[in-house]
Amino acid sequence: MPVRKLILGIIIIINLIILSFGIIFTPKWFWLLIIPFPLLVVALFHSFQTKHAILRNYPLVGYFRYFLESIRPELRQYFWESDTDGRPFNRRQRSIVYQRAKNQRETVAFGMQTDPQAIGNEWVAHSIFPVHIEDHNLRTLVGNYQCKQPYSLSVFNISAMSYGALSRTAITALNKGAALQNFAHNTGEGGISQYHISGGDLIWQIGTGYFGCRNEHGLFDSHLFREKSLKPYVKMIELKLSQGAKPGHGGILPAAKNTPEVAAIRHVVPGTDVMSPPAHSAFRTPIEMMQFIQQLRELSDYKPVGFKLCIGDKQEFIDICQAMQETQIMPDFISVDGSEGGTGAAPLEFTDNIGMPLYDALAFVTTTLINFGLKKHIKVIVSSRIVTGFDILKVMALGADACYSARGMMFALGCIQALKCNEDVCPVGVATQKPHLYKGLDVEDKYVRVAQFHRNTLRATVEIMEACGFKTLEEISADKFFRKVDSQTTLSFQDIYFRSTGKLVNNRSDFAPEVFD
Repeated sequence: MPVRKLILGIIIIINLIILSFGIIFTPKWFWLLIIPFPLLVVALFHSFQTKHAILRNYPLVGYFRYFLESIRPELRQYFWESDTDGRPFNRRQRSIVYQRAKNQRETVAFGMQTDPQAIGNEWVAHSIFPVHIEDHNLRTLVGNYQCKQPYSLSVFNISAMSYGALSRTAITALNKGAALQNFAHNTGEGGISQYHISGGDLIWQIGTGYFGCRNEHGLFDSHLFREKSLKPYVKMIELKLSQGAKPGHGGILPAAKNTPEVAAIRHVVPGTDVMSPPAHSAFRTPIEMMQFIQQLRELSDYKPVGFKLCIGDKQEFIDICQAMQETQIMPDFISVDGSEGGTGAAPLEFTDNIGMPLYDALAFVTTTLINFGLKKHIKVIVSSRIVTGFDILKVMALGADACYSARGMMFALGCIQALKCNEDVCPVGVATQKPHLYKGLDVEDKYVRVAQFHRNTLRATVEIMEACGFKTLEEISADKFFRKVDSQTTLSFQDIYFRSTGKLVNNRSDFAPEVFD
């Protein structure tokens, strides 16, 4: 007998028995129908609907399948996932952020849990003559000779996350944490909100929608840009070309989320769908892009101006470098986002299959800038899964001057990697606009955790530098970092990413290790 008929038969019999008892004995029996009768209605409905085959074949039992599927991520994370499993961040990575944010003990006992012989295992060569570094406040000066207001940037900063994607309490806590520990907070392309101005230095990101500096037609408005770029808390301007999680893909702010408050911040009409197109309308070619960067520089009274991108077609980045040489307009920095970068929402194919991974992209950008003689003028900032001191030093060995962290800072706020950022139901109030959820995030507690995570991560970075004999950031080199590439071979980052006959001692020089492909 089919399961559907068996379930229906049992429920019908139960309802008939209760109905009979109510008629024969006392009407009080009818109260017992409060459960089986609704179940009968649901079972009958699913027996005839055609959208869900499981519920049609198993009218009630099928719900257990959907329930178990809905809690599968939690079951896996809490019960079956090991400390070194889990994506995008495993439990060990999340735990070190929590511990440093809370100023708790962060040491581990009984040795390493990872397999040192596993393919992909990475390590750095230490020195038998460790050094001592007095200043733990690692910084780099952003601003070349074309900039009149250079900015001393921490090597570890808050990555681009817009108000709207994150809650008001999350943005406020991040900014206050940046102020407490003196590092920078990237606004994301959603514009500068009132929650971004709690004392922290801002890197104002401008995307294809020009939110906060657009006219009624969605085009760049130079007057609005100048008004906001001159604010003293805006220290740098970042022109966003693409991001790692969804390069070449636009976005839409649905009308339901376009509240009067959000509309005022972005300079759009409230209650309407707002498009963020894939490409910029202010320029179409590398030459025009350099001219636009120069316009932003002049309008902001020569604050540091740069651009952010995820590397795709290598020739396009080479064309941009050629445009720099031709126009003699050089950005002050370039932000490189790897394809493993995060986002609140993106199509699966874009997240998994488009864009160059960070290390490959960073090595390519470094090599190309060096070959064009531009590296000494342009600082490189990177983002994508950077949460520990070792993460910071690895990218600096490949040519980075500073880093962003988005998800690491979210963990410091209390993020539990629920993977519900795109559903507006973040259980800890970080990535949601629901008041009953974001009010659970206590700003006064969380901003201190953000600052402590930053401070303790830089402390760990300095400790590794001391152990390796790196007295300064400039001494960090690719030939001291290693990765096991197969069961028999371990190669240095120098050999993996800079295929050269000579030794690239310092990736911040203008010595060209190779001619790009």
